Amino acid sequence: MSGSYLGPEFSDLDIKLMAKKYDAKFIYHANTSGLSVNTAQLISEGNVIGWFQGRMEFGPRALGGRSILGDARNEDMQKKLNLKIKYRESFRPFAPAVLAEDCPKYFEYKGTSPYMLVVQDVLKSRQNKLPDHFNSLGLREKLYYKRSDIPSITHIDFSARIQTVHKETNPRVWDLLNEFKNVTGEGILVNTSFNVRGEPIVCTPEDAYKCFMRTKMDYLVIEQFVFSKNEQPAWKEEKKWKEECTLD
Repeated sequence: MSGSYLGPEFSDLDIKLMAKKYDAKFIYHANTSGLSVNTAQLISEGNVIGWFQGRMEFGPRALGGRSILGDARNEDMQKKLNLKIKYRESFRPFAPAVLAEDCPKYFEYKGTSPYMLVVQDVLKSRQNKLPDHFNSLGLREKLYYKRSDIPSITHIDFSARIQTVHKETNPRVWDLLNEFKNVTGEGILVNTSFNVRGEPIVCTPEDAYKCFMRTKMDYLVIEQFVFSKNEQPAWKEEKKWKEECTLD
């Protein structure tokens, strides 16, 4: 296999029709480099991005086709993603998407993991030493202790489930990571599936916009179209979806 992007993709016309249906406001980027630069800057400022690009992934992981992205360095990102977007328990862990060539700079691993199926430890040099009284701390304090300089993807045992991103198989996500590295010095992001708990991953532009509007996601990027939450019309919920989607 050379990537699992085997699902459907959508045209600019599909996206424009969706935007017209919901009177959604957007900015269109004519070139992908400008889109990557702009999105990398937004993520570096603490924003959460719904990322919808190309063909949908096939398999058990979101790999940058239908993903929610955030800054792995931000120690509040894990709570924000869980409580305000996924609507699930705040301690649930997230996985990193990392430039394949930079993987050894973050993890005790020199191989590849393009399908986010390999778990390895964060480098010792990036880990924070646990305090001597750690075992006497309460459960919540233990869970939220800052374990590394990439805290939002570092699990309680200092491990992470890694996705290595390769330019050959996902140039759009690779470009975004590379631009984020240009902005921050770090070629790594939080990557989680584009959905809320109890729902399947989004497939269509309409699925993505609904998920975006139902949550506290800050921006939605569908292909070259960027939707800012602050510029969207008031959302009229169609159903009590939180009651219908049970905890997973």
